[in-house]
Amino acid sequence: MDYMDSGMKYTPNKGQDIDWDQDVTFLPAADGKKLEKKKGPGRVGAVIGIVIFAAVIALMTGLLVWHFHYRKDTRIKKMYSGSMKITNQVFEDTYENSNSTEYRALAEQVVKQLRTLYHKMPQLAKYYVGSSVQAFSEGSVIAYYLSEFDVPHGQEAAVDKAMSSMDKVVDKVQRGLQNSRPGNDLLFEDIMNSALDSRMFSESFSEYYRYSEHTRANTIVPIMSPGFPNTPYPPNTFTQWQLRADPGHVLKLDFDTFNLEEDCRNDFVKVYDSLVAIESHAMEEICGYHSPSSPLIFQSSRNVMLVTLVTNNENNYPGLRAHISQIPRNSKELTCGGQLSGETGLFTSPNYPNYYAPNTKCEWDIQVPAGKSVKVKFSTFLLSELGQENTKDCNKDYVEINNKRYCGEPPTSPVVTSDTNTMKVVFYSDASYVDRGFSATYETFESTDPCPNKFQCNNQRCVNTHLKCDGWNDCGDMSDEIKCKCDSTQISCKNGLCKPQFWECDGVNDCGDDTDEQNCGACKAGELTCQNGKCVSEKKRCDEKDDCGDGTDESDCGRIMNNVQCSDSTYKCENNKCTNKENPECDGTPDCEDKSDEANCDCGRSLFKTSRIVGGQDAEEGEFPWQVSLHIKNAGHVCGASIISQHWLVTAAHCVQDDAKTRYSQPGVWEAYLGLHVQKQNSKNVQKRNLRQGNSVWITGWGATREGGSGASILQKAQVRIINSTVCNRLMGGQITSRMTCAGVLTGGVDACQGDSGGPLSSPGTSHMFLAGVVSWGDGCARRDKPGIYSTVTKFRGWIKEKTGV
Repeated sequence: MDYMDSGMKYTPNKGQDIDWDQDVTFLPAADGKKLEKKKGPGRVGAVIGIVIFAAVIALMTGLLVWHFHYRKDTRIKKMYSGSMKITNQVFEDTYENSNSTEYRALAEQVVKQLRTLYHKMPQLAKYYVGSSVQAFSEGSVIAYYLSEFDVPHGQEAAVDKAMSSMDKVVDKVQRGLQNSRPGNDLLFEDIMNSALDSRMFSESFSEYYRYSEHTRANTIVPIMSPGFPNTPYPPNTFTQWQLRADPGHVLKLDFDTFNLEEDCRNDFVKVYDSLVAIESHAMEEICGYHSPSSPLIFQSSRNVMLVTLVTNNENNYPGLRAHISQIPRNSKELTCGGQLSGETGLFTSPNYPNYYAPNTKCEWDIQVPAGKSVKVKFSTFLLSELGQENTKDCNKDYVEINNKRYCGEPPTSPVVTSDTNTMKVVFYSDASYVDRGFSATYETFESTDPCPNKFQCNNQRCVNTHLKCDGWNDCGDMSDEIKCKCDSTQISCKNGLCKPQFWECDGVNDCGDDTDEQNCGACKAGELTCQNGKCVSEKKRCDEKDDCGDGTDESDCGRIMNNVQCSDSTYKCENNKCTNKENPECDGTPDCEDKSDEANCDCGRSLFKTSRIVGGQDAEEGEFPWQVSLHIKNAGHVCGASIISQHWLVTAAHCVQDDAKTRYSQPGVWEAYLGLHVQKQNSKNVQKRNLRQGNSVWITGWGATREGGSGASILQKAQVRIINSTVCNRLMGGQITSRMTCAGVLTGGVDACQGDSGGPLSSPGTSHMFLAGVVSWGDGCARRDKPGIYSTVTKFRGWIKEKTGV
């Protein structure tokens, strides 16, 4: 029976005669034929009216059925996690075992009183399904629980609001029952809860893994993802580790292996300063690969911690392994703040350079000799948190100096000064989300001469005087580049800035107002210079016609055109058709009809997730897995190379050129050292890559770290810039050909050097690196106005495929 059917229906009396009023008369028609002509449309109109009326009734009926049946039945499963302190209980060791009689008895009582509390709140009582206790810990007794509600669509916000007021309801209830409360009722305080991350209770989970570990003094407990290290973690799983330390200690969580899918929307680990997943106590969400040289190390604020691993049904990776240990709360390792004195000194956030703990506050009182002033300079400053991405609203984690708060990741590390010989520095972290913190130095200075023999920036930084007006933002606030008078080696930008002359017409708007990119090439103002040298009107750019003849005017238009005429500026698919999209390969979007631009994209991917080549720095483990060190047997490193397949490497020709003593062209004299355990077919690593002037690229190698110096023992990396070929040819005395690419920093200091030859010039894509060039030659190493010269791999792409099949 329909729930809307009341049983009362109207039925007309078919047998009842209609008693018309006998006094009613009808007027005769003056013209019967005319009247008949009008009857036709009347009938049609009546039929149309009936149809429209029926349609409206049907529509209204459908809407009512949807509203009262389907919409009413649209329910959303809402899970809330929470914790509360039971003040009239004392923690027992048996509460740590969820199978013990004591645990079950206390858990049953907690669930019973939670149900009573929810039923006192009308917004919660009608949707409440049930609760379960997840754990107990010390602190009188702290209970951790989950509660489930079946909430109608549109009522989620109201339930969230009601849950957020639970502590007030508990206070009211317990005050009202002070004189009549039975002796065995539990007393609650410090109630906190939050909606559980919906990814934590997905219906797609096929397996659940739950572990509990308690570390003791002088004990290290390992945890690892299911299957580690023999197999990747399984798909569609939820795994959690409830971790404990002894009372009076905090936990240290140290990941020595961490290799998950790159996208946290798929697979992720979440760490909590709690025994249940309360979002207000989430410390960090992590995914991707993290190098052991930049470890993930966390500390709890109390003696409990929760680690969760969530996986979906695709792309399962090796997983994780971590070690758990405990630290006494009164140990020197956990102390921070205090008195700092002397001319100079160093201080850092707790646990730096690893993650600081939540709920931390440190105060440093700095005092330098009388008559001097204090300057604090931060070399590293990382205090980012969800909801505090910028550096203005510092209400979560912050450093406070001179009543001003600093937080986030400032573009330049703060420098703060005082007018006296004292300064107070306060570091504060709230209960959620942590970061790596800061490292700072303090020093004395004369207030009358804050930057001896240096230029003082507006932000209080001091830089060498020769860096003023050199075109580079050395201060970080541009104060060293304003009010400058440009010399003959600089471009005078319309906005008053001075930029190096060699940046003129390099395709990059260095001035910020396009001054350096105007009147470039042989084309007139208002014309576009095509790559083939042809000039066309700027008005013809992006008009869906190949006016240049090489696709230049239709490239980078924000509109993808397939089946365009193939040229040097287009991308050729496997079916020999071309697209005008610039560098479409492996960007996650199929642009070719045959989707060949997204095939074989496993290569060229840096394992390391973050963040000597002369002027470079150590590369992280797994950051450049295609890099090879070529050794002559019994002689050590000679050249670099790049992996392109299981059987082929790309290197420089001069590395394998025979001389009177050694036949370098014979594979038998070489040994190749690489970091990959499993070699892959890496044809995408040498796919065609368009390099614009001004683009940043990476050079890597084990070559000399200075001209005439020795090689590096750790792979070096450096970021350089593609140099305009015309400028480069002038600087290198006319020796540059179309098969060469110039890259470097023309002010000097960063370059490839001896021993780097044959190594890769890597161009970053959306999520991959591409082999753009091979280290070839140069005039010395890292000299001013002497860029490095690289063989342009795209010019040899056809030859490589012909010879190797790759």
